[in-house]
Amino acid sequence: MPASMRILGMDVPLTLTRNARAKRMSLRLCAASRSIRIILPPRASLREAQAFAANNAGWLEQQIARRWPEPAPFVPGADVPFGDGHLMLEATSARGVQRIGDRLLVNEDALLFSSRTTRWLRAHALLVLDAETRQLAARIERPVAAVRVGDPSSRWGSCAAGRDNRGGRIAFSWRLIMAPDFVRRAVVAHEVAHLSEPNHGAGFWQLATDLLQVSHRPARAWLAEHGPALHAQGVSR
Repeated sequence: MPASMRILGMDVPLTLTRNARAKRMSLRLCAASRSIRIILPPRASLREAQAFAANNAGWLEQQIARRWPEPAPFVPGADVPFGDGHLMLEATSARGVQRIGDRLLVNEDALLFSSRTTRWLRAHALLVLDAETRQLAARIERPVAAVRVGDPSSRWGSCAAGRDNRGGRIAFSWRLIMAPDFVRRAVVAHEVAHLSEPNHGAGFWQLATDLLQVSHRPARAWLAEHGPALHAQGVSR
């Protein structure tokens, strides 16, 4: 089985997953990793999986063209969304990374420019998300053991509610720092509500709405439409 498939001039990585419950093969596109996952029934062969992907090449091309925005690498001159504004990336001979207004000055080393930009954005995301999480959690008198950021492909936040008084652990996608403020705050309110309500029942949505003070629907709609563009930020061409 090849490790990638040539689609629209790109070598798209392929991964195989066997599912004991699957009755037929299926394809899943991951916008975050820009890869294709082939889900196989237990007895399907690798040759069948290869043929299945090839036979669906036309559908894959259509879906990738529609659902995967153009990569937006972190390079000098790039305009990066940042909350309700943006940051213009500029190369500088100075060390490290420095923000001046809506400019982000990054050391000009071409090999490290993107990774330094990403590290700065992740660190700023953690700072903002940690403060907003603890502020909302205090309103419902729920302890928070830890807040962290990662780069998950399928969710914007998660909450592991702690037992007794040990506090819950909440994780977010660092890419939320590039979403509008109302979207980021909606995700924070959603995860904080899970400290009290582990499911998505009526009680959860009432609490989540009380915490946000407005409906979550606009934020959810924004992520559904623009989420793939956030995952394209920082991706090399």
